[in-house]
Amino acid sequence: MKPAIEAKDLTKTFRDGVVAVAGLDLSIEPGAVFGLIGRNGAGKTTALRLLAGLLRPDSGRARVLGSELWSAPRSLRQQVAYVSQNQQLPGWMRFTELERYVSHFYDSWDHSHALELARRWGIPQHRPVSRLSAGEQRQTACVLALAARPRVLLLDEPAAGLDPVARRGLLGALIEAVASDGGCTLVFSTHLISDLERVAEHVGFMDRGRLTATARLEDLLHSTKRVQVVFDRSGPPTSFSVPGALRTEVAGPVVRAIVRLANEEQLKPLLQMPGARVDVFPMRLEEIFVELFDREDNGHDEPRQALGSAIPDVDCALN
Repeated sequence: MKPAIEAKDLTKTFRDGVVAVAGLDLSIEPGAVFGLIGRNGAGKTTALRLLAGLLRPDSGRARVLGSELWSAPRSLRQQVAYVSQNQQLPGWMRFTELERYVSHFYDSWDHSHALELARRWGIPQHRPVSRLSAGEQRQTACVLALAARPRVLLLDEPAAGLDPVARRGLLGALIEAVASDGGCTLVFSTHLISDLERVAEHVGFMDRGRLTATARLEDLLHSTKRVQVVFDRSGPPTSFSVPGALRTEVAGPVVRAIVRLANEEQLKPLLQMPGARVDVFPMRLEEIFVELFDREDNGHDEPRQALGSAIPDVDCALN
């Protein structure tokens, strides 16, 4: 099966010398839901714009549905929908006028679906876009993308500015799009990691313009744990280490570690150690993200090293 999205050594540097994307490699199979996360300035927005054909790469290639959208014919480009982080909609148009206008660009436009989503989300249909709230304008942009019934949907911070109820409605619509007849390949960036956990099958960690690692979300959450070992007053032995530890902190008799478990037997010797109490805690994706990236504030390169060790599928292939 050919990938729906493929990037190879994708690179983009802006005029001020900032390298936004540096040698990005990515392969996503049709029908996948891929969440892209990283700190501010990691290159997520630029990567999505390169995939959408809105920017031309300095080197490398980005193919969606087998073609580079920068030069693809209209028949292929209309199968891809993109919502930017700062979507600009014509403020003088009403929703009904905007929906009718955008429909001319897509042969597969679903008018009834657009109206149903607008009704479901409470978007005023006869009010100029400029008079809608920021959240309603965001919802309007997502409605237009979903009504196109695209084969590939690229979203940059789609839920930014939405209240919890609106966010839940958007996530439900995205799940419907992926599960519909013909399906849809969904790639989205977000800082709302709890939302990503609800819908994504795969996650990619982006750092300094590179996709440093990818993982199946279920595997990542299953294999990454927080381990706490409490010794008596003498503290841990000099040579003590937690098997599979990515990062370890020692505070007197207490050792805390973030651990990647290859299997359940990995911690067995630790659990059988006399004079020590061992507790193993699950971790949410947001906790994993913070643990991997917060050390950069101190100037260390530890997150980059830990990332490669912590997460499987580091070749970024999701086939």
